[in-house]
Amino acid sequence: MNARAMLVHHTRYRYDRPVHLGPQTIRLHPLPGCAPLLAHGLEISPAPSSQAWCHDPFGNRVARVTFDERVTYFDITVQLTTDQTPTAPRPLAIAPAARIWTAQSVDDSPSLIAYRQPAPTDAPTRPTPQLDALVEKWRARLPRPTAELLMDLTRAIAADITYRIRPEAGVWSPEETLGHAAGSCRDTAWLLIAVLRRLGFAARFVSGYLFQPERDAPEQLGCELHAWAQVHVPGAGWVGLDTTSGLQATQGHVALAVAPRPQQAAPVSGLLDQCKATFEATMHTTVLPPHAACGTLRSSLSS
Repeated sequence: MNARAMLVHHTRYRYDRPVHLGPQTIRLHPLPGCAPLLAHGLEISPAPSSQAWCHDPFGNRVARVTFDERVTYFDITVQLTTDQTPTAPRPLAIAPAARIWTAQSVDDSPSLIAYRQPAPTDAPTRPTPQLDALVEKWRARLPRPTAELLMDLTRAIAADITYRIRPEAGVWSPEETLGHAAGSCRDTAWLLIAVLRRLGFAARFVSGYLFQPERDAPEQLGCELHAWAQVHVPGAGWVGLDTTSGLQATQGHVALAVAPRPQQAAPVSGLLDQCKATFEATMHTTVLPPHAACGTLRSSLSS
């Protein structure tokens, strides 16, 4: 059954006085190949003085905008259409040498070095007893079939760490998340990444959209900003793991940005004068008829 979904995502910033915005980086364009992308548009208000699409060092397609005049608001509107037709999950095509994991890397590609670096809180000067204990618990189970290990670890974090909506900015360290035994999607994703890297995997943080049925109205499709992890599996490439559901990422997970650290994958980042700012984000999802046209927004930035 065809299931094309159109998302309109508004992000609004309001400032208590005219402020100077430094260069802003917007990471709200899907990664190539993450899901069938049918249309995309981005609209910025007020109109920026300069604007350009480019790729950052991690391969993300980002928009960079600047403003010469002071502003009292900053609005971003994304219109995105993707194909959300359910597909059967495929088994991981893992390279023979990596089908049983022993915590010894079988892929020393230089491109993966940044994704193996320990998280900042893993530094020897900062004790991490709870993270250490968790890693040793899983290391003691090795060697183990790689696919089984990855899914069991993801499910365990989803079961042991209570999901919590945290509107405040920032990501807890793995030790903080374990101490609270709770956390947001970004907190538990960062925890999983820390464990995976200590077990010899390359892993990265992902921010994106999650399309799924509404909790109170399963017949309707909703969307929200979400975070999860990706692990590099030799032969299979990057594999998404969602610590909120305990499942592998599916076509409903539309990756917008990937990076070694969460701060490098923020949907919007940039400099701002000191002021009192308010933030609001809204999303509206529409399931399109099978033969509906998929146009883009008229926008100051075309993708």
